[in-house]
This record gives sequence, C-alpha cells and structure tokens, in this order.
Amino acid sequence: MEKFDAVVIGAGNGGLVAAIRLLQGGARVLLVEKHNLPGGFATSFRRGRFEFEASLHELNDFGTKENNGDVRDLFDSLGVTDKIEWLQIPEAYRVLSREEKLDATMPFGVQAFIDKMEQYVPGSRPSVEKFFSLAKDIHAAQAYTNSTNGKTDSKVMVSKYGNFVRTGSYSVNEVLKAIGMPKRARDILNAYWCYLGAHCDDLSFIHYASMVYRYITKGAAMPKMRSHEISLALVERIRELGGEVWFNTEADKILTDEKDGGIAGVRLKDGRVIPVRHVIANCAPHVVYGRMMDNVSEKIVRATNARKLAGRGFTMFLGLNKTADELGIENHNYFLYDTMDTAKQYRLMEKIDTNSAQATVCLNRAYPECSPAGTCMMYFTTLYMSDDWGNVKAEDYFRTKEKVAKMMIERFEKDTGSKIADSIEEISVATPMTYARYCGHPEGDIYGYESQYWDGLTPRLMMMGEDHLTRGLRFAGGFSMRLSGYSSAYFSGDITGRQTVGDIKREG
Repeated sequence: MEKFDAVVIGAGNGGLVAAIRLLQGGARVLLVEKHNLPGGFATSFRRGRFEFEASLHELNDFGTKENNGDVRDLFDSLGVTDKIEWLQIPEAYRVLSREEKLDATMPFGVQAFIDKMEQYVPGSRPSVEKFFSLAKDIHAAQAYTNSTNGKTDSKVMVSKYGNFVRTGSYSVNEVLKAIGMPKRARDILNAYWCYLGAHCDDLSFIHYASMVYRYITKGAAMPKMRSHEISLALVERIRELGGEVWFNTEADKILTDEKDGGIAGVRLKDGRVIPVRHVIANCAPHVVYGRMMDNVSEKIVRATNARKLAGRGFTMFLGLNKTADELGIENHNYFLYDTMDTAKQYRLMEKIDTNSAQATVCLNRAYPECSPAGTCMMYFTTLYMSDDWGNVKAEDYFRTKEKVAKMMIERFEKDTGSKIADSIEEISVATPMTYARYCGHPEGDIYGYESQYWDGLTPRLMMMGEDHLTRGLRFAGGFSMRLSGYSSAYFSGDITGRQTVGDIKREG
C-alpha cells in the first residue's frame, strides 16, 4: 500500500475540511468514503424533475465579500470560495407559535432587527440593544480564544472580555431575564433554539448569542446548486493538493498498536490494511468505539456514554406544481411551534404523537430558478428528542411515516394559510431510520451530542486535550468539539486537521 501520514474516515463536512488542512500542512492524505458521493448530509438528490437539498437550510456566518463572515474566511483559506456560486437568503426567519398567538418575521442587520422587534414588542429596544452588545463582546472573546488555540490568559479574559466571563455559566433564559427583556421579545429571539437542539433553560447563553450575532450581522448564504456544490468543491480542492479520495470504500476497523494502544492502521471492508499512525474520524465516537475499535478502555467507554445523543431527524421534501406566489408561501424560513416555552416544546418533541413542531424552508424564495418554471420546492424538518422511532413496529413503519408527513402538511397550511396539499407532484420522506441507514448515525441522530451545561461549546473547546484519549485518533463533524451544524462541522475539521498536522510534526 502507498504510505500515508493520515487517513480521514468519512467525506462529510468535517472530514473534507480536515483533509484539506492536512494537505496544506504537508501531510500525505487518504480520504475513504463508503458512499459513492461526498458530503454525507451535505448533498442533494433528484425525484422526478426536482433536485432537493438534503439538509442545508442556510449557511450561517458566511457573509459577502463586503461583509465577510468567519466561514467565508475559512473557505478563502481552503481555496474553495470561488468554486461555488453563492446566493443570499432574503430575511432571517418567520416564527409562529400557537400558544402565544405569535407571528413575527425578522430581518437581517442588527439595527433592522432591533427596530422590527420594537414594532412587535414596544419597549423592548433597550434590552435587545443590550443583547447585541453582549453578543458582540462574546464574539470578540471567541476570536481571541481562537487566536490562542484555546490557551487563553485568564487575566486578559477578565480585563478585556468581562462579559464573556460574566455570562459564561448561564443559560439563554437566565441572561435574557437578567437584562430585562420582555417575555414576548424573548420568545421571538429564541426562535432559533431548535437549530442548536437544546432548550433555552439549558442552552449556554454564549453559544446562542454568538450564533445569533453571526447570523444577524452576516446574513445567510446558500449555494445555488445545493450543499452538494460545496462538497464537490472540497473534493476538487483535495485532489488539487495531491490527496487521495476513495469512494465506495468503507473503513471496517481502526487498528491499534499493542504497545501504546495508539493508532496503527485502518482495515477496509474488502480486507485491505492501510498502515497509518493518524486517523481523523468524521463519524460518531459511539460508532468508532462501539464497532470499529477493539480493546477500548473503560475510561473511553464511560466518557463516550456520558454524552447524550441530540435530535433525531425527520425531513419531508415536497415538489409542488405551482409557484410559491400561487400557493401563498411568503417566506424562505419558517419556525412553527406549539409553544415558545422551549423546555415544554422540547418535551413535546420527545414523542411521535406529541411532536408537531417544524422548521420549514421554501428555497424558491431565495432562488426562484431552483426548480422548473411554474413550480416550487419545500423542505419540512423536525427533531425527536428521544428514540421514540425505535418503538415503532416494522409493520407500522410506513403508516407512521405517512401520518407524520400528513400532519406536517396540515400544520403548515393551518398556521400560514398556504394551500399546498393539492399541488404535490413529488414527495420524499426521511425518518430517523433513514438517517441511521444512510450515514450510520446512532438512532438517526443528526445533531451529534446534545449541548448541555457541562458539555456545551465552551467546555468542549476547553477539554479538547482531555478528550484526546487515543494517540493518533481525532474526531471531526457534528459529534466533535464544535457541536452540530454546517458551520460548526467545517470548523471542527479545520481544528482537527491542524491539530493532526501538529501531531505529525512532533513525531518527526
């Protein structure tokens, strides 16, 4: 076998970026992917005359050339920005909640967002201004942390980034209440909670504030040819840099050294063995330690099992034979909730029979030509916060899937006034079983490990050293230190790739 310095397992977002960073650092790299296409969830598929986006609603923190975000800066450094044709999302979101009789559409831009919030909730302006001031300080603190590779000076943190330190151990709702934000304004601001997969009584304020700040200040972007365009651009860049990419190639085992327990190689499903001392796994630690490695220590088992699997995915894709205007679909991005009490909504999302929340996108509102003339496309997504789909009997599976799909359509029609059911030309539904089969994620989990007080963004970044439990093995993607989401997965690959370059250089 050709000698490689590192093998990347999985061509998802994190693995693709990690491979480029390894190559840019001078390493000889092999990327293996069991599917015949790159991207994992970052892909598209066709049904009839429609090409559906598999998962991306919008790319946060990308920005424009004039107002660049951190993801654009990352893509620039990877050499892929100009390989992709980008479009901008028109507005931030529309949130509707039945219990509070809430219907609010929010724009991009801090001042525009504050002004719109004041219209919906008179008197909210001072507290929303305070929120964005805190979020700006937190963003600056995170930039400093990144510049030091996590090795911050505590005196600098206290003297220059006091708001980061002061809010670091509190939840979203604790801080919003402390700054006097009215409940209805909190409800509107908290609409994004489902994108992070944890309710606002438990979700870290600095994590949420940072995400919202980046989203509102930089806007959101989308590749014209869906997320698969990003995946193809990253593969093209890997090959330009001399990396090997093997599709239809499944890694079966990660081999370890008998002396130190570190990485010794990768065995493919066809029996070939690739000797290598460094592996980046773009998959769940539960999969790696539970199926791909032997003789895993008790410490690793306990650390992995301590983490909680996050949301299991359910997505419905509709191709409609009328335009968005004809159907009365007004917005690109909808959040439909039963209640804006996020902890209560979270509990409702634990069971199939009680979960009717959804995040719904009509891509035509951002890119009218994404589907054939006279048509439009929609994506409906919800999360299940437990493995309730594991309780569905095989003989009831299709009936349950159809019941949930019908409920989502009826919910959208009732809440928005749009009439879509009679115009469905194509429909495809992915349940947690689909995601488990397609990408091997435990229980169909599409959100990695849940962000909790003890296991949120900041603790994971601070604990990267302690989490590095096997010599030569690191993780990228939604289950790693940056948590789930497209932007987070790209940055995890960036961090892990650079760390592994350092590991290789230290070994000489």
